[in-house]
Amino acid sequence: MDMHNQLFKLEFEVRDYECDMEGIVNNAEYMHYLEHTRHAFLHHKGFEFAALIQKGINLVVIRSEVNYVYPLRSGDKFYATAGIERISKLRFGFAQAIFRLPDDKPILKATIFGTSLNAEGQPKYFNELEGLFLPQT
Repeated sequence: MDMHNQLFKLEFEVRDYECDMEGIVNNAEYMHYLEHTRHAFLHHKGFEFAALIQKGINLVVIRSEVNYVYPLRSGDKFYATAGIERISKLRFGFAQAIFRLPDDKPILKATIFGTSLNAEGQPKYFNELEGLFLPQT
């Protein structure tokens, strides 16, 4: 996915309890970082996740592809990125990555695929979501 004009960045710091017995961030924690970044990205684009749900628009993950490159450790500062691209009328993909600070060392690269569902749980196209795919201002 090529979405340079969609790049969004959010900074974090690894907390002790996010690490496993090996002293590195547990693999499941990275999914939390990515999800939090996607929600912040939506907010940045003018979409409140809770407000979408109240309108009967449910954005759900349908597939995740994650490549772990290098581990983070307690106290590491890092940032996660997010961009979005429409794949089809009902599907979209978030291109995401995590980089350690201050050296920008690549930590993880992911593509998170999603769709929109109506309140009954059925896939549905919502015109209101088109603003997600406009270039970031």
